[in-house]
Amino acid sequence: MEYPKDLYYTQDHTWVRVSGSRGTIGATDFAQQEMGEILFVELPDEGFQVEQGDVFGTLESSKTIAELFSPVGGEVVSVNKDLEEEPSLVNDDPYGKGWLAVLEIDDPEELENLLSSAEYEEFLEKKGANPKS
Repeated sequence: MEYPKDLYYTQDHTWVRVSGSRGTIGATDFAQQEMGEILFVELPDEGFQVEQGDVFGTLESSKTIAELFSPVGGEVVSVNKDLEEEPSLVNDDPYGKGWLAVLEIDDPEELENLLSSAEYEEFLEKKGANPKS
């Protein structure tokens, strides 16, 4: 698995890519592999306000339903409508076409609470997961 170095990660297996005052959020490669084939994605409406660590949606696979926890707080300005028809994009391209939502970030200092790529890999190793498989 790869963990792009330009992203921030949570221990809940979501990531955020920051561009200006906005953050694109997605599920990590580890998360999608653990879940198996994603069959359904539930995301909030645009305009939804979320706090850091709050649930903002769910991923559903044949194995489980997983809540999605927001890495940062802010207002949802866009959601990935392609996932309505093709939820497997989360599996196929978790850091690209499988993105989930874009937020207008309320407090950029919240990024300091997140993990770097190396810290996320170390977190997975401590949990007994093999982040490089």
